[in-house]
Amino acid sequence: MPPAPGGHSWEDFMRLALLEARKAGEAGEVPVGAIVLSCQGEVIGKGHNSCIRDCDISAHAEIKAMREAGKTLGNYRLTDCLLVVTLEPCPMCASAIVQARLAGLIFGASDRLAGAVVSAVEYLDMPCAAGQSVWHLGGVLGQASCDLLQGFFARRR
Repeated sequence: MPPAPGGHSWEDFMRLALLEARKAGEAGEVPVGAIVLSCQGEVIGKGHNSCIRDCDISAHAEIKAMREAGKTLGNYRLTDCLLVVTLEPCPMCASAIVQARLAGLIFGASDRLAGAVVSAVEYLDMPCAAGQSVWHLGGVLGQASCDLLQGFFARRR
């Protein structure tokens, strides 16, 4: 597991993803946020859930952050880039992470029902994952991510 780039900590970067997650929550969306980092630690993409607003099932934080990073780089391949997201990615997002050729994934809270990295399925470690190896680290500010999600759903009930 490499250290966080640019002289920062993984917690520093997760705080940026949590800012994105809060934007989603304020808009009535499930509060998940993500950022994509260059290998130097520059934020080249960010996103938060907007499935309801956009009427788009693929408008997950991870997908939106990767789309923005691709536009920033002028390439859909995000080789050597890192994704930081507040919630363990779902199968759709895990597949997109592999297809984008991301180098690594850092996530906050685990998702025991739909997580496709370490919880419900271990997609990034499967040999069928396009021959890609994506290292991953979970639990970074996991309690803060979990608290944000639990607070959101408690208010909705």
